[in-house]
Amino acid sequence: MTGTVNAVAQQKDSLDAQIGQMIMIGVGDRTAISETDPLLEDIRSGKVGGVVLFEKNIAKTNSRDSMIRMVQTLKEASPVKLLVSIDEEGGKVHRLKEKYGFPAMPSADYLGHLDQKDSTLWYNRRLIATLKDLGINLNYAPDVDLATNPDNAPIVKNGRSFGSDPELVARQARYCIEAHHESGLLTSLKHFPGHGSSKGDTHYGIVDVTETWSVSELLPYERLLREGDIDIVMVGHMVNRRWDTTMLPATLSAATITMLRTLMGYKGVVCSDDMQMQAISEHYGLENAIQLCVNAGLDIIMFANTLPDRSKYVTAAQVHAIIKKAVLNGTIPRARIAEASRRIKALKEKY
Repeated sequence: MTGTVNAVAQQKDSLDAQIGQMIMIGVGDRTAISETDPLLEDIRSGKVGGVVLFEKNIAKTNSRDSMIRMVQTLKEASPVKLLVSIDEEGGKVHRLKEKYGFPAMPSADYLGHLDQKDSTLWYNRRLIATLKDLGINLNYAPDVDLATNPDNAPIVKNGRSFGSDPELVARQARYCIEAHHESGLLTSLKHFPGHGSSKGDTHYGIVDVTETWSVSELLPYERLLREGDIDIVMVGHMVNRRWDTTMLPATLSAATITMLRTLMGYKGVVCSDDMQMQAISEHYGLENAIQLCVNAGLDIIMFANTLPDRSKYVTAAQVHAIIKKAVLNGTIPRARIAEASRRIKALKEKY
């Protein structure tokens, strides 16, 4: 019996398994999963550490029950705990809409203007009850970007920021995190080191914030990290020549992630924003981008597979093969994979 347990433990700690834990993959257009689905095989073989869901994955009828069945099928296929994640900030970033039978969730902007602890907790608790019911265990929220540029399209104009005051943003984010943790759900701060001052959108190309970014955008992170109990920090794709003179986007920048680790003292999991956003995909190439982001210090790499052109979808097996090849030829240090694996394992054991 002891030999069997040790063999299972070694298999879960193998290079293949450690690489697999780093991969967060979108499920494409699926609203259900068959037993012969290639994604399910990738999960069974340990090439997937988590999946990310979007509105397109909600069936038009029997929405709740269909989602529960799909999530359960995905979880049962995984040899280790599977992260099942979603973007549920509220407002315009609200996948589980009322038309599918789910409760409404107001925007961060609305909650920031109210700035009432009871209101923020109440709305988040109602949302989290839905997430937990569906089997989702990770929410990419709260957004702690500051609303410093009123013309900022991706964050400010979409009501995704609690406000321009760092103390207000940190306070509201803490209530959001508190509500999630009450029910054992993981959260993610985003988009480090700050996207609220940008003049462009990384979904559509390179965004340089060198002239617009200010150090105040780090303050919500500083406040929340000082209080502790942060699960994940998501890094954005913005370029800032003051962080990295090579002009690499933050996701690919060792200098930027080192700032988070050393200057701010963060020891937990760092994940990427979607690597298929055009700020990355149109300029760096799949293999190069993966090598750069892993060597920069990312622990979880996301490929959301939300592109309109399905031929551009990326499978977990593809990402896994690229990382393993880079490790075997020395491009990515083996220690970097082990480090990421340790952090992810600790995260998954948290709740």
